[in-house]
Amino acid sequence: MKRLKILLVDDHSVVRAGVRRLLEAIDGTQILEAETGHETLAQFRNEQPDLVLLDLNMQGVGGLELLRRLLLEDKKARVIVFTMHSEPIYAARALKLGAKGYVTKSASADELVAAVRKVSDGGHYIEAELAEKLAIGRFDGEDPLHQLTTREVEILRLLGDGKSLTAIAETLGVSYKTVANTCSLIKNKLGLQRTADLIKVSLEHLHS
Repeated sequence: MKRLKILLVDDHSVVRAGVRRLLEAIDGTQILEAETGHETLAQFRNEQPDLVLLDLNMQGVGGLELLRRLLLEDKKARVIVFTMHSEPIYAARALKLGAKGYVTKSASADELVAAVRKVSDGGHYIEAELAEKLAIGRFDGEDPLHQLTTREVEILRLLGDGKSLTAIAETLGVSYKTVANTCSLIKNKLGLQRTADLIKVSLEHLHS
């Protein structure tokens, strides 16, 4: 395998340490680290890594939004989403945005290494169970959230995490009014009336 420069993005130092040890076992691999969206974009611009291993649960800029920004920087960027989220909506959304791979943190070490090898060689890699669900079109036909933007999905997820509108605004670095207006847009798109209904949808589709 050719020498690889990998940018490992996760806001948990313990996770980064474990994944770093795993990837450093691959001959000639150089590992860079970032724990915030700002650090990620700076490292990406300055170091030009061959591959980015990206968590979705990021403080501030959400992982999907960060993925979008990375691909705006370089539409050919090779990004593998490495996350706790096994819900098909996240995989579908990440792949639609341009991710080259999707692996959950419950996957084996061998599967993560296989994903890194495949994507670094120019291919795509999706964890088997998710690939099957996406291939049979199960999610495309049943996804009530397909009409939502990446930011709307992120806000909906945070509602399901139990965060208030004020806390969501602080997390995303936007105003309370922006979050409130976005919640109203989501309700209109999904035909819902109450914030409690948004939380229920979030728990059913983004936290299963």
